[in-house]
Amino acid sequence: MRTMIGFLAAFALGAFSLVALADSEPQLEGLKCPISKQAIDAEQFVEHNGGKVYFCCENCPGAFSKDNEDHVARANHQLVASHQATQAKCPISGGNTKDNQSVEVEGVTVNFCCKNCKAKVNGEEGDARLKLVFNADAFAKAFVVGDAEEAEE
Repeated sequence: MRTMIGFLAAFALGAFSLVALADSEPQLEGLKCPISKQAIDAEQFVEHNGGKVYFCCENCPGAFSKDNEDHVARANHQLVASHQATQAKCPISGGNTKDNQSVEVEGVTVNFCCKNCKAKVNGEEGDARLKLVFNADAFAKAFVVGDAEEAEE
């Protein structure tokens, strides 16, 4: 009986490890190029903030500029949408988030610390909303690229 329990525990641990390994791969389905907003080509990417940002063609990586607010916000959004980055804090205040204070920003659910931060984001639309949540400062404050366990620490 102990052997059977040990075997089942080892099997479950192995299965969990495979699931965790599979989740570490970027989810590319539905991603859009941060330059053209067209469907991405998985072969066209650049390293950005510790992850990979994907583009639609061979020209867009050259056009990508880390000094362009629009490019950076869209690239950071893509890191979250592709599951390469995980939210750890409120992107507005840097405080701890609450599940009941969330807003969807171009397909990504973003949690906030309070109704005031949520209202600030809800007061914006389109690119302004995206830039407010995923600009360089907000991203550095609120998101972690890599292991989700690091985000919780």
